[in-house]
Amino acid sequence: MGSNKEVPACKETVLVTGFGPFGVHKINASMETVKLLPSLDLERELGIQLVTKEIPVEYSYVKTQIPQLWELYKPKLVVHVGVSGMAQELTLETQAFNKGYGSLDIQGCVPEGGVCVEGCPDRLESAIDMRKICQNVNDSSCDVVSCISTDPGRYLCDFVFYSSLHVDRTRVAFVHVPVLDKPYSALQLAQGLKLAIAGMLAQVREKDSNFKKAEI
Repeated sequence: MGSNKEVPACKETVLVTGFGPFGVHKINASMETVKLLPSLDLERELGIQLVTKEIPVEYSYVKTQIPQLWELYKPKLVVHVGVSGMAQELTLETQAFNKGYGSLDIQGCVPEGGVCVEGCPDRLESAIDMRKICQNVNDSSCDVVSCISTDPGRYLCDFVFYSSLHVDRTRVAFVHVPVLDKPYSALQLAQGLKLAIAGMLAQVREKDSNFKKAEI
């Protein structure tokens, strides 16, 4: 699900994922938000190829498919988006956890041992400075307010975030959105997410540029 077009080699790819339905979230605000991004002119404004994907709320899917998405698209930036019934703001997660996954997915399954990646650290942090991203969003004219979180919740949101951080923590982010219209519409959330993505991409580009300079 999502956009599947071929990515030109000259374009930097930004991969953004949302989740499918689960539990009371028959319409998942995360995917409703992500689906609107292509209409907000990110590709032209940021000079990127935008790829969006819907992720089923299944541990096994995340475990097998997330590494494949990294291999397929070789993204400059990956932003996972999920819904939280407790969130009232655009919530930027700073870290993910490897253990404690005991809640059933939509197939009634949990990962073996409640672990995301066997033998890896209990916690991984994104190298992206989420406080700067938060400030950028809150200082803008956007209708959405942003905040920082250190606990993605030990469910599929946390699980997918850790899975990608395990691949490359220098270019991964996770954003929780509220339930639609509590208080923001999908369009308002997408506009806030667009600002966040622009700031994240700028950080990744700067770090990559500095790394290249250091190699010369």
